[in-house]
Amino acid sequence: MVKYRNGLGIIADVLNAAGSGAKKTRIMYVANLSHDLLEKYLRETVDIGFLRLNSEGYEVTDRGRAFLEKYADYSGKYSRLESELQSSRFEREILERMCQPLSRDSRSRMANGRRRAVKKAC
Repeated sequence: MVKYRNGLGIIADVLNAAGSGAKKTRIMYVANLSHDLLEKYLRETVDIGFLRLNSEGYEVTDRGRAFLEKYADYSGKYSRLESELQSSRFEREILERMCQPLSRDSRSRMANGRRRAVKKAC
């Protein structure tokens, strides 16, 4: 199953790719973005103060590093919750299957099993 990134994930990838200094091409490849998306997110991250442009390229600001820390916390919590939710869905599916009517063969096997249990008890 393919997982798509949302805007926050893309911003985090751009900031991680920029690190302490990177040019557009490096950010584009490391963050796995098309040129158009790169331009959009570079503009956005510079406008909100997460990145700044210097003579070496783009670098992450203190505000951008703070975002990355918060995003890492959020991402970890989200992953744990998503895993819990998946587990709960599986448990629900088992319960729903248990509520399905038995087939004719299953009913007769269960009846035979009860008869054998009664004979052993006597």
